Amino acid sequence: MGIMFLFNWEKWRQKSILRRMFDTSLVVGILTVGIKIALFIKELVIAYHFGTSDVLDAYLIAYTIPAFAVNLIAGSFNAALIPTYIQVQESENRAEVQKLFSNVVVLSFLLLVFVTLVLGISAPYILSIIGSGFTREKLALTQNIFYFLLPTIAITGVTTIWAAVLNASERFVLSSLVPILTPLVTVAIIIFFGSEWGIYTLALGTIVGSLFEVMFLGFGLKQQRLSLRPKWYGTNTATKQVITQYLPMIAGAFLMGSTGIIDQSMATMLNSGSVSVLNYGNKIVAAILSTCSTVISIVVLPYFSKMVASNNWTGIKSTLMLYAKIVIGISIPLTIILIYFSDSLVELLYERGAFTNEDTRMVANVQAMYFLQIPFYILGIVMVRLISAFKANQILMKGAIISLILNIVFNYLFMNWMGIAGIALSTSVVYLVSFIYLLSMLLKLLRRTAGNI
Repeated sequence: MGIMFLFNWEKWRQKSILRRMFDTSLVVGILTVGIKIALFIKELVIAYHFGTSDVLDAYLIAYTIPAFAVNLIAGSFNAALIPTYIQVQESENRAEVQKLFSNVVVLSFLLLVFVTLVLGISAPYILSIIGSGFTREKLALTQNIFYFLLPTIAITGVTTIWAAVLNASERFVLSSLVPILTPLVTVAIIIFFGSEWGIYTLALGTIVGSLFEVMFLGFGLKQQRLSLRPKWYGTNTATKQVITQYLPMIAGAFLMGSTGIIDQSMATMLNSGSVSVLNYGNKIVAAILSTCSTVISIVVLPYFSKMVASNNWTGIKSTLMLYAKIVIGISIPLTIILIYFSDSLVELLYERGAFTNEDTRMVANVQAMYFLQIPFYILGIVMVRLISAFKANQILMKGAIISLILNIVFNYLFMNWMGIAGIALSTSVVYLVSFIYLLSMLLKLLRRTAGNI
């Protein structure tokens, strides 16, 4: 009788966890869709005002580097921090939570400032490599916009880490809503000042929006009784654990993040406007993947971390299988439909103002090639989050090296065959290979750690 009670209790508890995950996923998903709508409105305004012009090419290349730096420093801290932060929350007192939070914020902010200074000094050299296909005038504009955007590295980096801490505390609503501020602010600035300031309105909107985001997240953390005052408490056990996980994670993020820079850099070698075409072609698929990735990262990683911490191998297996079935059942039909309607989507969304019919044709071809990655990307994200929960981030670093090498090779092969659409096809093929690698590594990890579950 007692055994049956314990069995039924464990079964109910696992169902309760899955139900909470789906409830949270639904809320976060709805909020994220709202944010993506705001981002699309921003893209429509950008397309109307700038089309696939040289000035937009310049902005996109200039923005790529700060965005890469934020993802490298702050984004990597998130994946390394959340499993340890949750462990400290559940097993330590409030003072230890504050120490870990403060230490991570201080470390990441110092790294962000250091990277900002290095990039500021080395900008002419870096941009001349990335924008190797640009004219001298176009490269000069890129450099001016880049310096304008430099402050966003520290601001957005802190925002990213603060949002991750709120997510780890299961305060998903605020961190999911805050990203809507930047696109809304940017749209307003372009509409009111676009004719006077031109492409610089995009940079200004990014800076002002980031400031609003950090203010709102700071308020949310204060509600969690976390002090925002910078303070270093010394390298305790939890901080060492985060740093240990961070080192391979940052290496992997550098390698994976480099693919975006490589793609855009190689696009500068093609016709004028190719960087903009690549950017527009990636918008819809990026919105889909970002929404899925956000929901998975916010919801699944904390629960996976708790399951690993409590050795709940049955829960891990059932959750992983359930998500895999859902992803396959939804993403494959969605991909087929999106590819079929690619031309119509681009025409409906962008073809007005400075965005021409020829732009529509080029962007639709690129977009169709990007859509092919959807099933493999989403499945890969689920596996990445589970691997992170196991704190086996060295697997991700090895995978990133493979992906980077393949990305360069496939870019070169496919762009010579298909032009700018070849770069998009290369991305999809790389995610297919990455999915196969992650699946094989995860199965080995589960067998080694949990045995036959």
